[in-house]
Amino acid sequence: MKRSAGVIFILAAIVFGATWALAQHHGHGGHGLGSHKKQGAGGDDTRVFVKFPAPLVEHTLANMRDHLVALQEINEAMARGAFGAAGKIAEDRLGLSSLKRHGAHKVAKYMPQGMQDAGTAMHRAASRFALTAQEADVTGDYKSALRGLGDVMAACVGCHAGYKLR
Repeated sequence: MKRSAGVIFILAAIVFGATWALAQHHGHGGHGLGSHKKQGAGGDDTRVFVKFPAPLVEHTLANMRDHLVALQEINEAMARGAFGAAGKIAEDRLGLSSLKRHGAHKVAKYMPQGMQDAGTAMHRAASRFALTAQEADVTGDYKSALRGLGDVMAACVGCHAGYKLR
């Protein structure tokens, strides 16, 4: 039980650190997480609006919701110590192997270069994480896997901090 609690604590610290670092990088410096103005309801939303054809907006949002579910499933697997399973989820649902399944080629042409780069960074980070998670399953050394998962989440946060579809 102690190991699972330690993994969860380290994971939370990595996610918080990666999110904070990305917020700093994207111009939210000095505000901390959650203390900057709310976007929408009276706050300034400085994200770049990216216009996709309506069917691709729905398709892309569904893919992003699946990415969130995959991240949740990865966290649950890691909390159980099932690092190999976490790596498989990452590669199948988020990694470079998932690009065709998600129809990335259909939406990429509508994305500004920075958004394309952020997406590519996330998919590459997920594939790297998958490898480190599989190694952790054998070696028991999960710290690299946790850092790798932080990299995946940081790429997600960075893209969402910079771009919006609606």
